[in-house]
This record gives sequence, structure tokens and C-alpha cells, in this order.
Amino acid sequence: MVACVQGSFATRAVEGTRFTDVRQVAETGSTNRDLLAEAAAGAPEGVVLVADHQTEGRGRLDRTWEAPPGASLLVSVLLRPTLAPQDAFLVTAAGAVAACQACNEVAGCFPGIKWPNDLVIVAGDRFAGRKLAGILAESVVSDGRLGAVVLGMGLNVNWPEVLPAELADTATALDHVVGHPVDREALLVAWLRHLEGWLAALETAQGRGALVERVRELSATLGRRVRVEQPGGSVQGRAVDITEAGHLVVAPDGDVEPLELTVGDVIHLRHHG
Repeated sequence: MVACVQGSFATRAVEGTRFTDVRQVAETGSTNRDLLAEAAAGAPEGVVLVADHQTEGRGRLDRTWEAPPGASLLVSVLLRPTLAPQDAFLVTAAGAVAACQACNEVAGCFPGIKWPNDLVIVAGDRFAGRKLAGILAESVVSDGRLGAVVLGMGLNVNWPEVLPAELADTATALDHVVGHPVDREALLVAWLRHLEGWLAALETAQGRGALVERVRELSATLGRRVRVEQPGGSVQGRAVDITEAGHLVVAPDGDVEPLELTVGDVIHLRHHG
């Protein structure tokens, strides 16, 4: 990680939240990896790392995630929630809901959540279904306890007019959707403020239930025909629920009982059949 700048506008703008240490770097390998190292070294909750460029950014299943320098909001936060390890998915959910809210607040674009951890455009236009952001939470578990969670997000903000060929049909950026540049730092501040509220909600059963219900409301997957790719094969059917444990319930084609899926790659099918 190269030299970082601290005490930014963002730090002042999120006063009163747990995010008291906002750091910005021009380039790093992975903001998540950097904060996992900080967590291992005993850093407290609330460290935020923002990079203009990541050279080794990762998504779920160790997929690479790379954006042109300055084009995306690349951010990770170090959290130490009082959750059981099996409930760490709630941190991902909080990050996703907060991101939807921040996009709406700053850019007037309200994306949906594609299970389990992507943001996609849901409006009925040429960008519908395209990926806007990926969210990755990595947990540090010791002696059966959740010691820390690093929550990372790569959100496409101001991308070149012409996307790389390999992304042209599957991804988009906020500026493409709304037709003008979007302030990355304003997005960061809005995300952190909304995230603070949802993280506070995780401290009660009622708040955790409210978060899961909000995920259902914002889901771009529920009600859709989907194919879920898993290591042992695929399941095709209709996505009918997201459980309190964050699992996706799919009613398979044919006279088959609904299946509760804990992991898998979801493909939204464009038509019936």
C-alpha cells in the first residue's frame, strides 16, 4: 500500500459515526487485503480505506475486479461486529442496502441487489440487469468467535464512454445510467452514513429482521426465473424467498420442493421456459 492521505473531507463528513479513520491512497493491491492485515495487527473498528486504483481487486470466488484509475469507488471498512460467525452475511447485506441508498441519494439511481452480493440496474432501460457494484465481506474467525469483518465494495461511478469489450454487455457505471458525472466522495460519505445506521440495527433482533426485509424489498432476484450454478451442478427455477439466514430459496422447475441455497452463482433468465 502506498502512502495514504488522512483527515479528508470524508472524515469530517462522517463525524458521529464509527468511521473515525478514513484513509485514501492512489493505488494498492487490494483494500480488503490491506485492512485484513490491519485487523490482524489489532486495529480498531472504523478504519476506512479508499483507493483510486486496485491492481489485485477481488470479488467473490476470487474473481478479479479491475477498474480504470479514478473510475470507481473502491473502498473497504474494518468492522468488529458482535455477531455469531454464521451471521456475518448480515454485514454484506448492510453494505448492499446502504449502497443502494447512497446511489439513490447522490445520483438519483436506485439499483437492486442480485443475490448474494452484487448491485445491478433494475430500471427498464438498456442498462437493466447490468452489474453496477460488487461487495465482498471477509471474516476473521478465532476460537469460534467473529473477531473482525472487512467489508469491501467496488462501485462503478465514472467510467469511460466505451466500456471494455469483455464488460460491454454485462456491466455499467453510474455516469452511464444518469447521464452525468457523479461525485465519488459524496457517494462514499452517503454510503458510510447509511452503513452506520444498518450496522447499529444489527445489535437487535428487530433490527436484523428489518435489514433482511429490506434486502427482500430491494432484491433484483426474487420473483425471477434463475439458474443457480453450484459445484455439484445447477438448479433452475423461480427465486421465491431470502431467509433470515440470508439463503436463497428457489422453487425448481417441475413438481419439486423448494430448495434453500447457501451459495451459488445466480444467472437471471430473460424469459420463461
